Amino acid sequence: MNVLVVHNRYRERGGEDRVVELESTLLERHGHRVVPFVMDNAAIEGMNPLVLAGRTVWNHQVYRAVRRQIALEAIDLLHVHNTLPLASPAVYYAASASGVPVVQTLHNYRLMCANGSFVRDAKPCVSCVGTTAQMPAVVHACYRGSRAATGVVAAMLLLHRAAGTWQRQVDTYIVATEFARGMFVAGGLPADRIVVKPHFVDPDPGVGSGRGGYALYVGRLSTEKGIVTLLDAWARLDRHVPLIIAGDGPLAGTVADAAARRQGVTWLGQQDRASVRQLMAEAAVVIFPSIAYETFGQVIIEAYAAGTPVIASSGGAAAELVEPGRTGALVRPGDPADLADHILRLLAPGDGLDSMRRAARAVYEARFTARSNYPQLQAIYHNAMVRSGARASALPARPTVPAAEAGA
Repeated sequence: MNVLVVHNRYRERGGEDRVVELESTLLERHGHRVVPFVMDNAAIEGMNPLVLAGRTVWNHQVYRAVRRQIALEAIDLLHVHNTLPLASPAVYYAASASGVPVVQTLHNYRLMCANGSFVRDAKPCVSCVGTTAQMPAVVHACYRGSRAATGVVAAMLLLHRAAGTWQRQVDTYIVATEFARGMFVAGGLPADRIVVKPHFVDPDPGVGSGRGGYALYVGRLSTEKGIVTLLDAWARLDRHVPLIIAGDGPLAGTVADAAARRQGVTWLGQQDRASVRQLMAEAAVVIFPSIAYETFGQVIIEAYAAGTPVIASSGGAAAELVEPGRTGALVRPGDPADLADHILRLLAPGDGLDSMRRAARAVYEARFTARSNYPQLQAIYHNAMVRSGARASALPARPTVPAAEAGA
């Protein structure tokens, strides 16, 4: 099978990029040919705002380029990961016009929330779920702190909702947890097209020792990831447990200041994959303090692969991944006192931590390996192709596309 993988990279590399790489490698390992169609938000720099706004809603160049790629590479299926802002929903119509099925992995909540995370003012927010125009997001400048930029995203969502893009142009949506599936169904996506397939960890890092004696945070240093909660919890712990933070982001200055003022807090900055694997292997516990309604938690399953328990916020998908008392603990989102209390309890002397390490590793082996993931992905592709055939037979001879593309 020849698969065209569409992805619009963010300016800061994150979990979505990692998943795209992992799935592409997995497909190639099993004999499929992966053709990447990757755009990068670095290209936005210096772009005229009106041009960017237009391309966010509909990118003529991408529509034509995707159609060319489908024809030249004999593409059998289009797998989309992220279209914002440069790829645009035009990619779906390009596939439809070429008779190619479309699979879309939903890594965030962008179809219902302008900033994609359901967080506003450091608190969970679902004000835009079920709305047509996402006016609350525009009023609060939820995307990049800009009403204008948020307005562009809201307009894109409104126009494509009116055109039926999300309902008719995607054969199968992939989400990583049942929690995320429920959120998207509540937001209006067709329930019968949303399939749950978790992400995975590959290669297998092997079980670590867990004897480093420290807690570990790995990820973006931003408000929605719970960094403030994490640092406040460590202020309460008063050096009882060393904390290592690996990552970068908008709150890097806050983290650097905390590391300079508090003994036991170490900030390493952004680390490569090998370094992160080593840190997880030796960590006593990994902390996942997000206040957002996460669709998944790649860091959680990476910790499990190393046999490391996880303390996570109970909001979002983490509650589906962490089993309290078996593979870690769940804490109240945004509550540093609860986080500090659970850290002390989890790391108290005894054999509880060793038992959790074995359970965490067992969960990884049962659910989150490449070996178990591949058949799920193949089944999704097969079903999308079947659905696409049925959809094509019901379509008019000339696929309907937004008026902006007429004659392209």
